[in-house]
Amino acid sequence: MSEAWLHIVGIGEDGMDGLVPATRAVVEAAEVIVGGDRHHKLSDNTTAERVAWPSPFDALIDLLADKRGKRVVVLATGDPLWFSVGARIGREIAPNEIVYHPQLSAFQLASARMGWSMADLETLTVHGRPVEQMIAFIQPDVRLLILTTGAETPGQIAQFLSERGFGQSKMTVLAAMGGKDELRFDGVADSWDHAVPAFNTLAVECVADPGAALLPRVPGLADELFQHDGTMTKQEVRAATLAKLMPMRGALLWDVGTGCGSIAVEWMRAARYARAIGIEPRADRRAMAAANALALGAPKLQLVEGRVPEALTNLDAPDAVFIGGGLSRETFEAAWSALRPLGRMVCNAVTLESEALLLKLHKEHGGQLVKLSVNRAEPIGALTGWRPLMPVTQWSLIKR
Repeated sequence: MSEAWLHIVGIGEDGMDGLVPATRAVVEAAEVIVGGDRHHKLSDNTTAERVAWPSPFDALIDLLADKRGKRVVVLATGDPLWFSVGARIGREIAPNEIVYHPQLSAFQLASARMGWSMADLETLTVHGRPVEQMIAFIQPDVRLLILTTGAETPGQIAQFLSERGFGQSKMTVLAAMGGKDELRFDGVADSWDHAVPAFNTLAVECVADPGAALLPRVPGLADELFQHDGTMTKQEVRAATLAKLMPMRGALLWDVGTGCGSIAVEWMRAARYARAIGIEPRADRRAMAAANALALGAPKLQLVEGRVPEALTNLDAPDAVFIGGGLSRETFEAAWSALRPLGRMVCNAVTLESEALLLKLHKEHGGQLVKLSVNRAEPIGALTGWRPLMPVTQWSLIKR
């Protein structure tokens, strides 16, 4: 078993003075210290070799591997395993070779400054990630702590809030927490105009206007929230479909025949870090899916051009597959073969030909076969009547 040679140390605005004696001794004894300019300034009273973050950042693992055998310290902000570099390193280097030294995280400091219970709020990061992913968390009375990308991020988030009817949401930017130059900026979304430091943490208390858009993370968003050309999985059927697909944290969905992306977008909204690949041959529909993903807080939706089953080759193995378009025996067999154990498969059909295929596949593989019929109340002249949507035959099964 290898001995630990790599120490990942969280450091705050109070620098070396804020480290417990044992951690301070580790930093002072280091032969190599890796970190950003800010980290090096906070620990400038050591004689170690100084190494800046590499570019691209993925080169960090190779850089560290080259230093194996020396006493190496990586400096991070706060808790290295909470939206920080420690998790990235820990996926590539054996745990027994690493010692973590956490400090108070920005979330903990911000929670203390705001007087908020951390058990009653959402923590997320848009640092180095699409800012739009925070949109999925905009809901009435929700409190958010957000690690931002830069000085412009609070203004972008203020715009997202205002556009969705949350313009009265309270916003606080906190910077240099725990140091002598700590700063605080308070305001509301629809009038936010502060110039803030690039390195900051944003606290948001969501306040909904009477006409605010309600975007729960439970599947079944209103159809009108999506750009579409009329060909889409409608709200009621979509909710039933997502229930069978079972979104889970970090799980990957293949959305075959993604159309406007409604299934893929709702899958990604329903579970933290859920991923989706939408396979769609038409460029206009891929464009709609991309726009919907941005508008509804799923900016990491991956879209693949191509026809099935050929387009399924070389994709990451999925945890769930939805076939809403391009259904054929060949497509089912390719997707079923790629599906991971305990993966969920759902196929929806509206034509008699596709329904006939589902009946055959159900007889061969088992699973659950249901007919979904939805009627919506709509005006009929001066009165109101039921207007049926096209019935959907749905086949679902789990790979055991």
